[in-house]
Amino acid sequence: MQKKNAFQNLIHTLIAGATLVGMLAAPLVANAQKSWPDKPIKLIVGFPPGGGSDAVARIIAINLSQMWGQQVIIDNRGGAAGTIAADLVAKSPSDGYTLGLAHVNAMSIIPALGQKMPYNSITDFTPIVLLGITPNILIANVDAPAKNVKDLVVYLKQNSGKVTFGSAGNGSTQHLAFELMMHTAGTQALHIPYKGSGPVLVDLMAGHITYAFETMAAATPHIQSGKVIPMAQTRTKRSAAYPSLPTMDQLGFPGFEATAWYGLMGPAKLDPKIVEKINADVNTVLRKPEVQAKMAEVGAEDGGGTPAAFANFINKDRNQWAKLVKDARLQVDLN
Repeated sequence: MQKKNAFQNLIHTLIAGATLVGMLAAPLVANAQKSWPDKPIKLIVGFPPGGGSDAVARIIAINLSQMWGQQVIIDNRGGAAGTIAADLVAKSPSDGYTLGLAHVNAMSIIPALGQKMPYNSITDFTPIVLLGITPNILIANVDAPAKNVKDLVVYLKQNSGKVTFGSAGNGSTQHLAFELMMHTAGTQALHIPYKGSGPVLVDLMAGHITYAFETMAAATPHIQSGKVIPMAQTRTKRSAAYPSLPTMDQLGFPGFEATAWYGLMGPAKLDPKIVEKINADVNTVLRKPEVQAKMAEVGAEDGGGTPAAFANFINKDRNQWAKLVKDARLQVDLN
């Protein structure tokens, strides 16, 4: 009987001990979930320092570093229109310590062009939050024969296939904006691709090419100096930075939308709690007046929202470019 009682006492002691261990462990589990991030986070950017993508990434990274008490380190991996960086993100561990700057090229345009990629732009990523959208601006050389969109369309039809348009490269948003205009207007022009915005603007100002669609950030200094002429912007609503410049939509191109955009993404299967935290914190950052001012400097507006809204945005953008590629029967060599 004494042995039985001793055994029962032992069982009760073990149960009580297990319960105590469970009670002590529960906060540890909860704290482990709350502890992210407990080390530096890498943010992979698919373009070199100095451009719009890098500028947006650094604005966000500085503010998140301050909020999280952990450094958000920018890792610039330029090349192949951002697809090299996107592939690195896709193949990273889904622990929240490697994020990517989502960009229109790698996530929308190149998939829409049917190019072979090392990743699936739909299934290999977790959309987190939209950071901002920026229009392109249709600009002209100061001696251009047509200095507004109405006259330009007439001139293009009178000189089909002869008028020169530069772009930052095959498959860029600037190139696709040109293709969208030609398709909608039912005319042709001579597309001249360059390796980036810098050489486009040099040749435009020198008169070697006559027109170009360029990012707001790249075009604005030259517009302000009077070295190029702004003709239209490529969102369906006017940018706050250019309230007097009409949109292509307002100038007879219904629904014309050809923008660059930036967002945050992670690898597939990223912990929903981490996604929720990053999303909430980025939305907080984007509401800061000083951040809004810095984003406005690169023409980025309308960032924020939920992960689902960002996923829907990417899908809509990709479908728009896929429709253009199909309707215009575009075949683009990205090399």
